[in-house]
Amino acid sequence: MSELPRKFSVLGLPVHVTTDYPGWLLERLQQGMGTHVVTLNAEMTMQAERNSSLAKVIQSAELVIPDGAGVVLYLRWLLQQKIQRTPGIELAETLLHKLGQTGNDTKVFFYGGAPGVAAKASEFWLSQIPNLVIVGTHSGFHSQQEEEQLRQTLTQLQPQVIFVGLGVPRQESWIAHNRHLCPQAIWIGVGGSFDIWSGIKTRAPAWLGDNNLEWLYRLYKEPWRWRRMLALPEFAAKALVYRFFQLSGVGVASNL
Repeated sequence: MSELPRKFSVLGLPVHVTTDYPGWLLERLQQGMGTHVVTLNAEMTMQAERNSSLAKVIQSAELVIPDGAGVVLYLRWLLQQKIQRTPGIELAETLLHKLGQTGNDTKVFFYGGAPGVAAKASEFWLSQIPNLVIVGTHSGFHSQQEEEQLRQTLTQLQPQVIFVGLGVPRQESWIAHNRHLCPQAIWIGVGGSFDIWSGIKTRAPAWLGDNNLEWLYRLYKEPWRWRRMLALPEFAAKALVYRFFQLSGVGVASNL
């Protein structure tokens, strides 16, 4: 039995820490225990400060992993926890590899991205792991009628692992509102992972990620993101204030 994740609070949001996220998820999968996985970073945390609906979804998720450098540094420096960053894309990739190794015909579904992107991502993974059972893909851009058809497809297929790449907060909200369609499935919000798997975009060099500077590469590749990057210093400032009041025993306001 894998160790149960320990739960910490980052600006009022839960973060679960364990040394084996994939193993824990595979056990949940075998037991038919539906799970929503949220990959938390500083930007999402700041969005949750202003979006109570997103905050509630994160609070109710069964697994919230430390995806972003800001969240990891908060846990290391302010809570004195020795943890490693767990990017959502790497968790998803490890899980796919493990599913291919087990050969138990676990059904996987890709939903999100521009037209054709999820399908290309599926082709990539099938070329890497022929034993994978990817039962379907669907673009994240569609009409209301097409979305209803997607819901019917999920209900009929009952995939057991569903990757949703719609961006924050859309993917988190969509999973929360639709996970009842496949109640025993593992649902994971994977952001722009389909773009990387399909070859449309590339990840930052490993040395940047290892030094918590992956955000800098994103800014270089997509300078239009600079406004979103303002969430990083905002997160840092709030983290210091929040922790100060926690240590001093003074209550802090929260929208949760």
